[in-house]
Amino acid sequence: MKRWALFFLAFEILGIAFFAAMYDSLDFRIYWLGGHIVTDGPRLYQERLAGLWFTNTPFMAALFKPLAALPLTFVRMLWQVAAFAAFIWACSLTMKLAGRRIPLVAVATAGLLLEPVWHSFFQGQVNLFLLALVLADVHRVALGRPAGIGIGIATAIKLTPGIFIVLLLLTRRTKDAVTAFSAYAVCTLLAYAIAPDASRVYWLHTFFDTSRVGVTYISNQSPFGALARILHGTDHIGAWYAAIPLTIGTVGLTTAVLWARRGDWLSATAVTGVTGLLVSPISWAHHWVWIVPVLAVLLRDGHRKTALVGCIVFVLSPLWWTPHNGDPREYGLHLLTPVANCYLVAGLYFLVHMAVRLRPQNDPPPPPKYDHSHSVHRSMHSAV
Repeated sequence: MKRWALFFLAFEILGIAFFAAMYDSLDFRIYWLGGHIVTDGPRLYQERLAGLWFTNTPFMAALFKPLAALPLTFVRMLWQVAAFAAFIWACSLTMKLAGRRIPLVAVATAGLLLEPVWHSFFQGQVNLFLLALVLADVHRVALGRPAGIGIGIATAIKLTPGIFIVLLLLTRRTKDAVTAFSAYAVCTLLAYAIAPDASRVYWLHTFFDTSRVGVTYISNQSPFGALARILHGTDHIGAWYAAIPLTIGTVGLTTAVLWARRGDWLSATAVTGVTGLLVSPISWAHHWVWIVPVLAVLLRDGHRKTALVGCIVFVLSPLWWTPHNGDPREYGLHLLTPVANCYLVAGLYFLVHMAVRLRPQNDPPPPPKYDHSHSVHRSMHSAV
């Protein structure tokens, strides 16, 4: 079995390498083009790049400033190799937090089948880096070590991981929260020093503007996106909507804090990651890489049937089977609505599931201890 896992992983790696060399991933091209013009006044947020708006932070564009001097294909291949390394790192950290010695080869092979993971490679997205940065900090928190830099950098790249700063505050990891916010502030100020005009436009205008992206596109699996599709656009979504992310955020973070107080940082991380996706107005399908720690929690705690359903949903990704790309049947409320919003439904179910499991009669045993010296090399070697 281990040899078969190694064979399939090698096949997946070759597929990623070939894809990186041959396919012009759209989101990565936008990152690369953003690096070209980040210092050209406010152009970064006033001109379309490859037909789309640049919607990431100025710090993200600043990171691509040195990479913009290199050929696109070469940089894209380097990026995908680094993304794969980040994914392996994230899988290793997840298994350490779970206290399981499952061969890393098997975990990575299965993880690459999840649609949010391979979709991140397809688009050349940054999600796998963010997942690894956050998990690295949470792992340090679980060990009682100082943390926060990874979460701060991830927040400076894409704002959604900032919810983990709130988690640190609520779990009384105040020094780590201050470290995370300081890292975020340093990165943001650095971006301002490099691109002051672009930074002003982003933080004063673009940051609040959701009209620059296709909110109703089927890939947006947030409550805001689902309501926009059901109501045929965002015009009918008023100020009342603020109550929805506020409620989800309160329930999600409360649940995460209670799991953290039990010493179960993997559960706290999975719940917080999903909560961040649900409170954000834009949660593209490739943002849902948090399914990796979610499945780890379910499998570790013996909820195999729930984990199996989750695997089916996130491997087959039935949302793409429903009418989309502007099809009239993409909008309104009908029998396909739950399928078209299956990631959203799965995320809400997971939050309820984790909240219900907090009841005293469902109180699980403490998370298993794990060997801190168990390294990635050792896991890879055991798989061979």
